[in-house]
Amino acid sequence: MSFTGFPAAALDFYDDLEMDNSKTFWTANKHVYEESVKAPMVALLAELEPEFGAAKLFRPYRDVRFAKDKTPYKIAQGAFIDLGPSTGYYVQLSAPGVRVGAGFYEASGDRLARIRTAIDEDRRGKQLEKLLLALQAEGWELGGEKLKTTPRGYDAGHPRIDLLRHKSMSVNKSYGFEPIIHTAELAEQIRRDWRATAPLLDWIAANA
Repeated sequence: MSFTGFPAAALDFYDDLEMDNSKTFWTANKHVYEESVKAPMVALLAELEPEFGAAKLFRPYRDVRFAKDKTPYKIAQGAFIDLGPSTGYYVQLSAPGVRVGAGFYEASGDRLARIRTAIDEDRRGKQLEKLLLALQAEGWELGGEKLKTTPRGYDAGHPRIDLLRHKSMSVNKSYGFEPIIHTAELAEQIRRDWRATAPLLDWIAANA
């Protein structure tokens, strides 16, 4: 199957799932998920794989064993291309449309310490700052989990204290309901955008 875009039925499916996250709804509409969500996502990932690598398609079922929220189904279909420990490219389809991202989504204590050391160092820290500013100028949003306080061992007046507070770091871009998400051109748009984030991923790989 070649990728031709996500049909409107895919967005409608997640709109309805947010309203009725039940096994009854899922069973009655599983064919919509398979045909309008999963199949196009698999086709999209297959087109991107030669350049970016194989992706992991996330399961639609939530792990509710230890969760207060017992709704059984995820309200988004995500996929992740793993380039390193919790580091790589991301794409997601949900009721608000299509979103892409890249970065690292968690880091062990030692790995996070190495990243912070690099941010602290003038040359490498300014390099990261420049990469992020360039991406933000192109419409990317900087996200990730952050400490509310100053990391231990660093001064609150550090010129890159905001970056040092990050426990994870990613850049994200939403295409929302733009007409392109319903066309084959979406694959090329994602390809261009992921290429733009490659220097950030290279920085993370070199400094983590």
